[in-house]
Amino acid sequence: MPFQASGFLRLVEPLDRRAVNRIVVRHRGNHGVGTGDKGWTCQRHLKAMLFAQFAGLKSLREIAEGLAAQPAGLYHTGLRPVSKSTLSDASAARPAAVFREIADLVMGGLARSVRQESRELVRLIDGSPIMLRDRRFNWAEADSRCRGLKLHLAYDPRAATPVHFAVETPKLSEIKVARRLPFVAGTTYVFDKGYTDYCWWHEITMAGALFVTRLKSNARRRVERSVEAVGDNIEADRRVKIGHRKPRGGATNPLYDTELREVVVARPDKEPLHLITNDLDRSAQEIANLYKERWQIELFFKWIKQNLKLKTFFGRSENAVRIQIYTALIAFCLLRLFQNTYAKNHVGGAKALKVRLKVALFEPFNTTNRCPTRPRPPQKRPPDRQLSLKLAEP
Repeated sequence: MPFQASGFLRLVEPLDRRAVNRIVVRHRGNHGVGTGDKGWTCQRHLKAMLFAQFAGLKSLREIAEGLAAQPAGLYHTGLRPVSKSTLSDASAARPAAVFREIADLVMGGLARSVRQESRELVRLIDGSPIMLRDRRFNWAEADSRCRGLKLHLAYDPRAATPVHFAVETPKLSEIKVARRLPFVAGTTYVFDKGYTDYCWWHEITMAGALFVTRLKSNARRRVERSVEAVGDNIEADRRVKIGHRKPRGGATNPLYDTELREVVVARPDKEPLHLITNDLDRSAQEIANLYKERWQIELFFKWIKQNLKLKTFFGRSENAVRIQIYTALIAFCLLRLFQNTYAKNHVGGAKALKVRLKVALFEPFNTTNRCPTRPRPPQKRPPDRQLSLKLAEP
């Protein structure tokens, strides 16, 4: 019978073996484990964690039992059965930086595969807490709202994919993480008022990029002029300058003399939204629609927390938790790549596709929804002409 690749093998196919090996060597991820058939390498560890994400497993014991139940399907993926203790030791001691760089690698591949040159570049920036309330996570730090870690993302709403990420302690403010983000000229960055920093906004402007955000209610602004408010629920459209020349603390406001734009958007039964932007060309309605798109990154956070393993964790150490978060991001990117290639004909969304893969992870993937033809009994099959011999009579 000819070999047929399983759904799981197709899922992990975009993992560039050479690039992954270079990352592992750089961080000495396989130090002390060997590279033979019995060595529990980073590559096998990653695939085992991806198997747990796609199969919806809840513990290290379930991962070990799940792999042991599919010995025939492990050969072509490079996996092997593993014990619970080996998984636990690897998650606690193996460098999480290996998985972080692999996540960057796969995320970049996904972004390139869905890129369209004619489409305007928009990036949504936000963070979401990864809650670790259990006392056994004694290393977890906390701010006033959450205890655990925080996942920060730059998200492309047009391609529905993350393009940049960071996992940090909640004590590190969102704006400090955002300052590490590389700016791309011509890109519009959309974020909430938690990222209010006039110096950072000035850096975006000087990089040739645009931003759209909410203005804080106590922000000082000087109205230069107003223009006609055009668009649904647009109450005002005016040119303003913001902030004090010398704020408290000895800092200087680099945007003090820069003309910005304030768009006021009415909301039913709520206070109006005061949006601030350095984009003077788009219409007020387009500015309002851009900020409305920010909701998509909230939906992304909700999806990965509901459909991937980001609420319960296989290990208690910080290293194990970080590995699981990075693996969840890798799993999402691999699922999107699979959806764009082998599952193009699948009519459902990503959640329905994940359910289909979950129940047949080590079987050939099929989108036809048709049962294979039932084989006919041997006595009802026509004779094989190749085996028919016509002997001449003597």
